[in-house]
Amino acid sequence: MSEQQDHRVFSRIVFDAKTIISNAEQEWETELLDISLKGALLDKPATWDAPIGAEFKLSILLSKDTAIYMEANVAHIENDHIGFNCHHIDLESITHLRRIVELNTGNDELLHRELSALKRE
Repeated sequence: MSEQQDHRVFSRIVFDAKTIISNAEQEWETELLDISLKGALLDKPATWDAPIGAEFKLSILLSKDTAIYMEANVAHIENDHIGFNCHHIDLESITHLRRIVELNTGNDELLHRELSALKRE
């Protein structure tokens, strides 16, 4: 187990959704691999050229009318994946994300523990 996995506090939920990564200069369409209350792991687009630490907006499309929007920094780039660390998410988006975590963990106590950990950060 890597050091990153040893210190992970937030449950990662495997979830498939189209996702738009954007900033003022560029936009990429890709696929979400997993998501947590603290970030997301995405497929790396073929033309990806942004460095670790770069800031982006993620639009995770859940349905025609529903999306999760977050502002995130590139935390790591490994092989064909990019990990993002969320630093801002609006109330409506966190509500959708909380529901995804709740439905996929099936553990209300775990969800509350993760939300408490998020508030402390």
